Amino acid sequence: MKQKHFSIVLVTPEIPGNTGSIGRTCVALGLDLILIKPYGFELTEKAVRRAGLDYWKHVKIKEYDSFDEFLKRENPSDDKLFFFENNVKKSFYNAPYQEGCYLIFGAETKGLPENIYQKYQNNMYHLPMFSEHIRSLNLSNTVTTVAYEALRCIN
Repeated sequence: MKQKHFSIVLVTPEIPGNTGSIGRTCVALGLDLILIKPYGFELTEKAVRRAGLDYWKHVKIKEYDSFDEFLKRENPSDDKLFFFENNVKKSFYNAPYQEGCYLIFGAETKGLPENIYQKYQNNMYHLPMFSEHIRSLNLSNTVTTVAYEALRCIN
């Protein structure tokens, strides 16, 4: 299977273990990990190493001070931006993933900022959950699930 490239974007991640696990997924799939500040932790190898193990040194990281800086420097078209949030109608199974796209996830406890949510409503997707007993899935599990679905669709 030929590798196709896309990127994972975390907007203001809060939990170092999740970021470490997501970094590990990025290494496994050869993806860039884009982090939007501020973080809820220090981005040091020690802080994320527990989940990322010894793979952290291989994570291809780009950091931006804000979502606006990310947009300015990466310059993606809107059709390459895919946001994942609870309480939206479109399923991640129906997203038109494409080469060079960005899979964008919000903070663990807050989700995406309201201004992003409002501006990109047509680019929002959710993962199905069938139990009323949980509010959300773990961020690293969600990112991994979406990344493998995007990989499947692009290939």
